[in-house]
Amino acid sequence: MRGLLSREWDFWIIRVVLFGSSVGLCFALGPFHSRGLPAAGLGFFIALVILFTELRLRHAEISGLVGGAVGVVLGLLVSLLITLVVSRTSGPETTKSFIEFASLLSLGYLGLVVGTRRGRDLRHLPLPAQPIVAVPAAAPTQMKLVDTSVLIDGRIVDICETHFLDGSLGLPRFVLHELQMVADSSDSLKRQRGRRGLEVLQRMQKMPGLEIRVLDDDVSGTPGVDQKLVELARRTGSKIVTNDYNLNKVARVQNIPVLNINELANAMKPAVLPGESMRVLILREGKEPTQGVAYLDDGTMVVVDGARRLINRTVDILVTSVHQTPAGKMIFGRLDERADSGSVRSAAAAATGTRADSAIGGNGHTLRTPRPEPSAASEPPTIHPYPDSDAV
Repeated sequence: MRGLLSREWDFWIIRVVLFGSSVGLCFALGPFHSRGLPAAGLGFFIALVILFTELRLRHAEISGLVGGAVGVVLGLLVSLLITLVVSRTSGPETTKSFIEFASLLSLGYLGLVVGTRRGRDLRHLPLPAQPIVAVPAAAPTQMKLVDTSVLIDGRIVDICETHFLDGSLGLPRFVLHELQMVADSSDSLKRQRGRRGLEVLQRMQKMPGLEIRVLDDDVSGTPGVDQKLVELARRTGSKIVTNDYNLNKVARVQNIPVLNINELANAMKPAVLPGESMRVLILREGKEPTQGVAYLDDGTMVVVDGARRLINRTVDILVTSVHQTPAGKMIFGRLDERADSGSVRSAAAAATGTRADSAIGGNGHTLRTPRPEPSAASEPPTIHPYPDSDAV
């Protein structure tokens, strides 16, 4: 009560003045041949009616008030026309008075009620075009549902930190439950992956400008988490953020937009065209007898033909083709003979010299070994990277 008085004390003063004025006027004037306390009671009743009307109109809508006012005015105008017509008739005065007052009350009441109810429909009427072009309101952002695989992967944190993925991210309750089950698994590897996903989620919750909303919506009658995620995205019109290849395909078949972190990473890899040269480190053997395998800094596999003998060496290659696979890009190339032929020959010659030195005994005499062929002694055979192609 104290708070109410402190906020609206001026209105309460006006209400007290209204009650005092109404009671005093009725007591002094004595309307309807009333005197004394009955006249004061009538004034008090009139003040109560006014106060009740104020409390009722306080919660009314503007459109309803406007419609009610217009309805009352129209009802009174129609009542005035009826009164003018009735006054020119030759009926008794009592009948004329009854018709006039009845039309005044009934038409005023009908205008008030009908105008109030129909005035609410003014909100739905199209407004005329304004000469000033208004700034269009920003469209509401589409929610993005996060999958378990994205949280376990962890790269979504870097994407959010660069503000390429902001707004509202929805985390369904069943996805959080699956992540908790992975973190509580008896398998140490799965348990580590689940805990990593929970740590990633905590980091994302602390980022400014990023809202993580835990959704309690569940999809009954759907067994798997992936199926529930697809159904929830279809119902809410949301996108799915995932790394799961199968979930990506299933969602796209149902025309559900998907944000795949792997596809984003592949799209951000530098473009390589056939004929370009690059320097790579051969790390292991390939599937074919003459192939060597190298990797770029972003993890792209480079298959080099003719580099099997150059493992753990850095070589210059020429790109021959680039293939896109579901797992990413694969680059195929061959040795750049213009840059690597001299180094390869010197390395082979050094290896041949080492073998020749090992054939000399400790007393300085050469051990008797079969004499090699003159061509082999002067220069080791050069292995062409592509036997089917012509030598340069």
